[in-house]
Amino acid sequence: MEEAKDPRNGGDSSPTQVSKKPRISGYITEQEIHEEFSHHNPNVARINNGSFGSCPGSVLAAQKNWQLQFLQQPDDFYFNTLRKGILHSRTVIKNLINADDVDEISLVDNATTAAAIVLQQIGRAFAEGKFAKNDTVLMLHCAYEAVKKSIQAYVTRAGGSVIEVQLPFPVNSNEEIIAEFKRGLGKGKANGKKIRLAIIDHITALPCVVVPVKELVKICREEGVEQVFVDAAHAIGSVDINVKEIGADFYVSNLHKWFFCPPSVAFLYCKKASSELDVHHLVVSHEYGNGLPIESAWVGTRDYSSQLVVPAALEFVNRFEDGIQGIMKRNHEEVVKMGRMLAESWRTNLGSPPEMCAGMIMVGLPSRLRVSSADDALRLRSHLRECHGVEVPIHFQGLRDGEEGVKDKDGVITAYARISHQIYNKFEDYCRFRDAVNHLAESRQICRTIYPV
Repeated sequence: MEEAKDPRNGGDSSPTQVSKKPRISGYITEQEIHEEFSHHNPNVARINNGSFGSCPGSVLAAQKNWQLQFLQQPDDFYFNTLRKGILHSRTVIKNLINADDVDEISLVDNATTAAAIVLQQIGRAFAEGKFAKNDTVLMLHCAYEAVKKSIQAYVTRAGGSVIEVQLPFPVNSNEEIIAEFKRGLGKGKANGKKIRLAIIDHITALPCVVVPVKELVKICREEGVEQVFVDAAHAIGSVDINVKEIGADFYVSNLHKWFFCPPSVAFLYCKKASSELDVHHLVVSHEYGNGLPIESAWVGTRDYSSQLVVPAALEFVNRFEDGIQGIMKRNHEEVVKMGRMLAESWRTNLGSPPEMCAGMIMVGLPSRLRVSSADDALRLRSHLRECHGVEVPIHFQGLRDGEEGVKDKDGVITAYARISHQIYNKFEDYCRFRDAVNHLAESRQICRTIYPV
């Protein structure tokens, strides 16, 4: 762990340890949970934790303290406090995800930044002729749009090709995902091409499904895929993470989505063997060349407080019975319960079995809502926010050639809502959504109201 001894990486002093085990008495009460999130707009049913997360008041207070420390004496903060604090946060994460070494953990703004860091070195290899033209990057068709844009910016313009694995949705089993992934690998290796990088979501964003990531990484290794990057933006605080068991070269997860940090902060895990690759932060500072963790810890004058409050977020989590495990279990059980309640009311379906969900689940919307495009889905989402006080993403599911689709009593279901459950949510939030959709489905003016020509 040589890098941790570097003064730019926090020096020799060992950071104060924060146990990842929950305390055994004095658990947080429902009233205290309400107080922690009292800054939320009380007039909105916020069932979209998956997009931006939620930060409790106690962690916001810790963030403000870090910000004040910097403002009170910036030089002292920079030379004597910042690096030690970031090393402390990285150590907490290292223990949470079962990494071998803190030097494998870098803190960055978000999963989008991490994806660009990984793809930048792939693009550089194409540009420098280390990879053959038309060698491939493989990704899931439902990869986050910013990741697709990074592939366009760094890979395709440098001569690389892209294979998108078309995952089924609604989905019924891990086996369906594995079969499609293997087909995609076959296409990527056709005509002697090499797959230089596979990008695998741990939890897809929209539609949301927990992917059998460990199995897919293993298949990549068996098929000779050179590097594997797991985009796990929604993972930490939502599912168990053991990076050694998963076996990917790179793994990123946002800490501001399901781990109660303020926006924005994510960790990027680079497996020790992978850290020897030409991986650098996108912002070049005077720390360039000193390793990604050090490069990421100083990208110029900015607010680093979101990276420094990771221990405070863990302290908040440990106020709950069974800590993060208890929170994940509660969120999963409640979101499945709410999803089933909505599907029963609307007489529709869930987008996947409960075991393929974490703290989010897809619920079919009545076909009478007549969602016929992604633009319609966005208009419906805006209408629910502005007219009904409900914040929830809507996914348009168009039919591919030969597909019959899932039907309700009135026609083909073409839209799904992605509902989240986090500890601040109440049953009434989902009832508001249920009633709003039922009202719209019964309205004869829905097309004119929401989808104007």
